[in-house]
Amino acid sequence: MALSSSDHPPVHAEDAAHGAAAGNVSGGHATTEAEGHGGGGGLPQFDTTHWFGQAAYLLFLFVILYVLIARVFAPRLRRVLDERTETISSAVAAARQVQTEAADQAAAAKADLAKARAEARSLATAAKQRVADEANARLAAEESVVNARIAEAEAAIAKSRDAAMTHVSGIAADTASALVERLTGKAPAKADVAAALNGAT
Repeated sequence: MALSSSDHPPVHAEDAAHGAAAGNVSGGHATTEAEGHGGGGGLPQFDTTHWFGQAAYLLFLFVILYVLIARVFAPRLRRVLDERTETISSAVAAARQVQTEAADQAAAAKADLAKARAEARSLATAAKQRVADEANARLAAEESVVNARIAEAEAAIAKSRDAAMTHVSGIAADTASALVERLTGKAPAKADVAAALNGAT
């Protein structure tokens, strides 16, 4: 049994639009896939059509890095280096100043030590001379006392000797007179005995 045109279901306008869009999308995908397969793929960096954009991008990055280095990093690095150099220079100057002061203090201490040694030698010499002078004066005083005592002793000895000699002469005269009298039986004269003794001495 044949169907007439009135027997077909009615086609709405919205369904027709969706169908056309689906056909276009599928056709676009097919075209893209065909172009992709036809181009052969690969990295976009090696595609000459992208080189201008890459060069502009690199130039932009280079300018930014140059500005950052020239305006930010380089001044900070220069400031740090200048501070480091200034710190080292000030430390070296301070060390040299301290070394100079230490040398001056050592020279002053050496001069003071030499002066103190000279003063000590002078004081020691003066003290030694004073002790020697005092000893000499004391020795001279003691010698004078000893000499005086020796003179007194010699005078006493001489006096005692003279007195003894006087007694010895008398004893000798008496002894000689007694001996002569004992031998001869007659006492000699005192004048003869004295003359004999004086002649014997």
